[in-house]
Formats: sequence, C-alpha cells, structure tokens
Amino acid sequence: MAAVTSVSFSAITQSAERKSSVSSSRSIDTFRFRSNFSFDSVNVRSSNSTSRFVVHCTSSSAADLPTVADTKMKFLTAYKRPIPTVYNTVLQELIVQQHLTRYKKSYQYDPVFALGFVTVYDQLMEGYPSEEDRNAIFKAYVEALKEDPEQYRADAQKLEEWARTQNANTLVDFSSKDGEIENIFKDIAQRAGTKDGFCYSRLFAVGLFRLLELANVTDPTILEKLCAALNVNKKSVDRDLDVYRNLLSKLVQAKELLKEYVEREKKKRGERETQKANETVTKCLGDYQYAGR
Repeated sequence: MAAVTSVSFSAITQSAERKSSVSSSRSIDTFRFRSNFSFDSVNVRSSNSTSRFVVHCTSSSAADLPTVADTKMKFLTAYKRPIPTVYNTVLQELIVQQHLTRYKKSYQYDPVFALGFVTVYDQLMEGYPSEEDRNAIFKAYVEALKEDPEQYRADAQKLEEWARTQNANTLVDFSSKDGEIENIFKDIAQRAGTKDGFCYSRLFAVGLFRLLELANVTDPTILEKLCAALNVNKKSVDRDLDVYRNLLSKLVQAKELLKEYVEREKKKRGERETQKANETVTKCLGDYQYAGR
C-alpha cells in the first residue's frame, strides 16, 4: 500500500458537519474509535439505542427522511445474528456517519465513494469467522441506507481493475480520454467544480487512495494532481487519510486483543475439560476398585 505498509484498511467515519483541528499527531476528535472493548460481551449484539446524532435538513421533504435510528433499526432487522463487539462497534459508528452523508442534499452516489466503502468494509471485516455472514452484513448495511449492495461491489471492482492498468500519468490525465471510468471521473470533476450534486466524504478520500495503491503510485505529488483534476480539496483529503492511518493501527490492536482473548479462553476451556476428564477417570477407577473388593 502506498505510504502504509504495516497495517490494513480500517473504518473511516465522517464528522457530522463539524470542523476538526489537527494536532501535531494529526488525530481528529470527530473520529471516535472505542478501544476499551468489553470482551465479556464479545458475542452480544449491541443494543439498538437511539443515536444522539441529529440530521438537519432544509428540504421541504425533511419529514420524510429516515432518522439515524431508522437506518440502524433497518440494519439490525435485516441482520439479526450477533456480531462480535470488535466489529459491531465500528460498524455502528460507520453507519451513523454514512447516514449523515447519505441524506445531505448535495449527496449523489459515485463509484469512487463506493470503492472507498468497499475497501474499508473488507478490511474491517477481515478475519470474520464466516464469509457468508460477512456478505450478509454487507448487504444489510448498504440496503439500510437505501442503496444497492450489488452496485457498490460491481463499481468497486470496475475501478480496481481499471486502476491496475494505470500509471501515475494516465491516472491523472482522465479528462483527455474517453471511457467508462474516465467519464465517471469527468462527472465527479464537473459536480465537484460547481458544488452541485457532490458531497465530499472521508470514504471518497479512501477511494482515491485505493486507486493510487492499485496503480502502484507512490509519488505524493500525484495525489495532489488527481485532487486538482477532480476539483477536490487536497487538504481535506490529506487530513482524512492521516486520521485513517491512525485508526488502522487502533483496529489492528483491537483485533489482536480479541485474538488473544479468544485463545486464552480456549486454553482455559481446554484445561477445564481436561481436569473434568481426569476427575471422571479417577472416579471411575475408584468405583471399580471399590466394586472389586
């Protein structure tokens, strides 16, 4: 991965219309990742409490828009099985932030955003016990936001395949070419340039970063050129990717803690079963010896 080689992709969430200050370590408070997971409830689904986030919309049809609680309930209803806390905590945070983006007046679906989400989701759920459940959770999540999970996957795959055939120059020079992917970028650039129908998000930033990674582009100036070509604010992208890298490490650490916990519990269970078996054998031998007297 360009600039990040020791860890994998993780959950990226978007602040609810708030500015974030970047410290020397460039961590942003609006990204919240709970590292103090309660391992005593690893297999217990988190409660469906009403979110404190409120979506404000000036549209005349605001009353018809679903609330964050509606979206979360739709997800929980579609996928009823327990989700381990280390995954569920981040999923719940992510769906709240994606809801806030999804129902902005300026929001319009685009494949780069889809690539960003698919990338984040796949890396977040890496190591999940069941592939079938992983796919079912993805479907329930996207449909809870009233979008098409198959379109997300298909568009992400198209962009990935295209990016693998590109280099630093061709990746940026999309405006002079004709093609399905090039036309997608032209559309984004047009909408972002006029601020009409374009809603920047951190998942979009991850999508851009993934394109660079797949094209094996490591020159940091290429990201600057790509942002300029797409009429996207480079400072926002830098800020969001920096926070993203920080969260990668935290998620990896959380998964390691979960792995250690599971292994520790397996060992304890094995020891208890061995002790119980030994006690049973001892009892049987004692009964046999008593009966033989």
